[in-house]
Amino acid sequence: MENSFISNLDEWIKMQKNLLMTIKDMEKKEEEVDMDRLDLILASRVAFQHMMRTLKAFDQWLQDPMIIKHMPKEMLEDVKRTSWAILEQLLELDVRHTSQARDLITKLGKEGKLDPLIWSRPPVEDQQTQGRRSTFTTM
Repeated sequence: MENSFISNLDEWIKMQKNLLMTIKDMEKKEEEVDMDRLDLILASRVAFQHMMRTLKAFDQWLQDPMIIKHMPKEMLEDVKRTSWAILEQLLELDVRHTSQARDLITKLGKEGKLDPLIWSRPPVEDQQTQGRRSTFTTM
């Protein structure tokens, strides 16, 4: 069992290192090319999909008795410190982006520039919503 466990870990490490190299190579190429809106959306979605997959695996990792029984406190402190830093950056991105999107939609709504195929009613600036990013009412 130990050998298969180690083999799985080796495979995961190899896969993550390959992905990291691919992403770094893509970043270099993106500097040379002006990405359009679709490219930016696709690149962001790929990043989020990989982050969600890695986060889910990390969460499962921290629930595995074979891991948590033997992981030293220093490793756990590193995981906690790093995960909280990532969480903080993600929350800052979320607040910034959601605020900018709200302001843009409000502005476009006031100017009558919202696509009527997407917006069946104009957004109200002071309208209270339960969710953070609710779905749009479409026609």
